[in-house]
Amino acid sequence: MKLKLVLIFLIGAFAGSTVHAQGQWTDLFNGKDFDGWKQLNGKAKYEVVDGVIVGTTVANTPNSFLCTEKDYSDFVLELELFVDPQMNSGIQFRSESLADYNNGRVHGYQCEVDPSDRAWSAGIYDEARRGWLYTVDINPPAKSALKNGEWNRYRIECIGNSIRTWLNGVPVAHLIDDMTPKGFIALQVHGIGNNKDKEGLQIKWRNIRIKTENLKPAPYEGVPVVNLIPNNLSEAEKLQGFSLLFDGKSANKWKSANAETFPEKGWSSEDGMLTVLSRGGGGDIVTKQHFAAFEFKFDFMFTDGANSGVKYGLGNNGPSIGLEYQILDDSKHPDAKNGVVGNRTLASLYDLIPSEKDKRFIKGANEWNRGRIVVFPDGKVQHWLNGKKVVEYTRGDNIYKALVARSKYANYEGFGMAKESPVLLQDHNDTVHFRSLKIREL
Repeated sequence: MKLKLVLIFLIGAFAGSTVHAQGQWTDLFNGKDFDGWKQLNGKAKYEVVDGVIVGTTVANTPNSFLCTEKDYSDFVLELELFVDPQMNSGIQFRSESLADYNNGRVHGYQCEVDPSDRAWSAGIYDEARRGWLYTVDINPPAKSALKNGEWNRYRIECIGNSIRTWLNGVPVAHLIDDMTPKGFIALQVHGIGNNKDKEGLQIKWRNIRIKTENLKPAPYEGVPVVNLIPNNLSEAEKLQGFSLLFDGKSANKWKSANAETFPEKGWSSEDGMLTVLSRGGGGDIVTKQHFAAFEFKFDFMFTDGANSGVKYGLGNNGPSIGLEYQILDDSKHPDAKNGVVGNRTLASLYDLIPSEKDKRFIKGANEWNRGRIVVFPDGKVQHWLNGKKVVEYTRGDNIYKALVARSKYANYEGFGMAKESPVLLQDHNDTVHFRSLKIREL
């Protein structure tokens, strides 16, 4: 009897050490039934077939979610999925379904499953809340990671405010955000409306496992970072070479475009924002440092009917004359209808190239937008708005010269061609707020 007890103890101890050696992974799906799961929102069909979860589209029902009954905060989640190339899906995490929010609609972070030509799989979407947070356009090499017609392996790492995704071993997204620290995990079958042609499409999931203890971040892999925490510089951004041009308090890295000191009026640095005040008379401000090739990330919020801009390539024709990323309330400011083919609208290269915008990626007055300007060493320049590239051109080529020749800058010699210049925030006599101003040299 004693020998049996000793053997049982040893077997139990050995089993426990095996779990520890495997990193304390826990299976979320037992391969037999939906114990520990529940379905919310839509009426898509979920079933277990040969040890695999199968989700099937159903017409005339909203997005459906098979959700864990348990919430998770910090974790590493791994699973495999096989998706019909005609459908869309996603993996919810740190998600919620609250009666007092959107009638109990499932909302929260979603790791995208996108077999379409857009190829945003493993990008991060905020379901029923803020929309796209990390498009895979930001990380082009990852757009080919999904393999249609094959099982695909997803990995999601959430540790503190750092959210990272991998697809088939390829690093895809790196988001810094703190809106929702915990929530359930869910498998989505996207709604198809009344499209009977898409009824019966399937997605399958297997080998769903999670680790919640002894978590260590995966090694840094250089993936572009989207940081939604105001005026915060993450460790990953520091490694990429970014520095803050505004820390939420001090404007000591800026000065007047026409003086060596910061304007005494017309600008404020309060409540975590660098703000140009309506008719404050402060004038344009510029960075004290000059840049050649660079990447500049910035958040901006314009008030009703406001006009402003971010300028670069300054110096050949005065301290405030240069290339401009237009900031404008297109719906209320008359300049949106001036110029040529919309080349004075939001995020355009002012008076030269109109931005190609998607309405879903435009935030209106009194909402925060995320801007990005990239000036490459070879002369290529990009404007981005909320994760979408909206302008691309090559400074100094024949097309650029032709655009300048027909613009209001035609008589400015060497317009926009200064080798180095500061970055300028424009005072156009309207209230506009800036924050999370970050730059790195390329």
